[in-house]
Amino acid sequence: MKKLIFLLVIAITLVGCSKVSDRGELVGAKSELWFAERPYGMVLIPGGTFTMGKTDENRWGAYTAPVKDVSVKEFFMDDTEITNSEYKEFVYWVRDSIVRTELAIFAESATLAEEGGRRASIADYKYQDLDIDADSDKINAYQKYMLETYGSISRNHLGSGALNWDVPIVWEREDYPDEAYAEVMEQLYLPSEDVGEKRVFDVELLKYSYLSTHKTKDATKNNTDKKVINDRIDINIYPDTTVWAKDFKYSYNDVMVSNYFWHSAFEEYPVVGVTWNQANAFCNWRTKKKNDFLRASESGIQAPDFRLPTEAEWEFAARGGIQNGKFPWGGPYVVDKEGYYLANFKPKRNDSGADGFIYTVEAKSFPANDYGLYNMAGNVSEWTSNAYNMSSAYISSSLNVNIDDPANKRKIVRGGSWKDIAYFLEVSTQDYEYADSAKSYIGFRTVQDYLGDIRTNK
Repeated sequence: MKKLIFLLVIAITLVGCSKVSDRGELVGAKSELWFAERPYGMVLIPGGTFTMGKTDENRWGAYTAPVKDVSVKEFFMDDTEITNSEYKEFVYWVRDSIVRTELAIFAESATLAEEGGRRASIADYKYQDLDIDADSDKINAYQKYMLETYGSISRNHLGSGALNWDVPIVWEREDYPDEAYAEVMEQLYLPSEDVGEKRVFDVELLKYSYLSTHKTKDATKNNTDKKVINDRIDINIYPDTTVWAKDFKYSYNDVMVSNYFWHSAFEEYPVVGVTWNQANAFCNWRTKKKNDFLRASESGIQAPDFRLPTEAEWEFAARGGIQNGKFPWGGPYVVDKEGYYLANFKPKRNDSGADGFIYTVEAKSFPANDYGLYNMAGNVSEWTSNAYNMSSAYISSSLNVNIDDPANKRKIVRGGSWKDIAYFLEVSTQDYEYADSAKSYIGFRTVQDYLGDIRTNK
């Protein structure tokens, strides 16, 4: 019995030691466990190999491009197009950031009363913690180092906490806390002589800034090698609400111009009037929103970037696992067995309402494909990350084809829209539009890389 107890003590000791010592064995550097989290509103696309491109002749009697087998890794994809409601969250965040920044700048430059024992004023919107010292418990070790080494902490070193987000913005004129606040706020609205009695925020101020990383050819090395470029992007992110008028001249689309983006009736409809560049800005902001939350929760792990899908990812997802299907539901017909149309498009010449809808429909309409994705055909065409190149089928890899060429402003759109005939709804039909163009029939959805393998992360 004593021998048994002695052996158990040795075993427990060895197990305990293994936690603090590798006993000289190669065990690898251990880090925090990673479990892929499905983002809200997204579905997991399993990945695999498929035949990309048209396997039959097109309407002009010729093949558009040779087909090729392409493989894509697992990824998450929005189950619907990005809606007006979702894009408005981006617009509101940019708007509030600009308002708070203007208030903070004015609050710091003006001579203001001391805080404490007074009513609210613009002073409440000052940048946070810019007057702290090295002994303050409000700063971390890095910020303390910057303060002791350089004598000050810039707002960049304070991070997202530099703006005071705890104090609500006062929008109503009769509730402004003081005259300085009123002076700042009124400069953010269009003059009444231009818009009448209605208060209209100056959307030209809605600029979003971020770093965009891409690769480019290095001319110093015979134009063969590539180098990474970090560009500072400053872009107005407000969608062009006039596209309904500009795309269809001599048509009465005033109700869409005035209401489509802002009215609550259209909240769950796909956002349109967004350029390829604005769609990329949205992806950057969505990544920032998620990672800001993760930093605040001190998880230590950052989420993969949200981005536009590559053309290969889009086509693979649109097929829904049906290898040679013509449409997301397979095909070859555009109606079900009861005679109802399976997508929002223009099924008959000069008859946009034959399917029951004149313009767009809610993003979650019509049956989803076998991956759970809605409107991968019709409703609105969708931006992809790829630049349009007629030779891409010959020069691209068979691994997740992606033509990344910032100099090429023609970007591929897929899926067809509410104004298109059935040909453009086919999963293999390729079209393009210029990156700085906004249209009433082009929207987008985002994807996120799945890290690891779905067979080992269940």
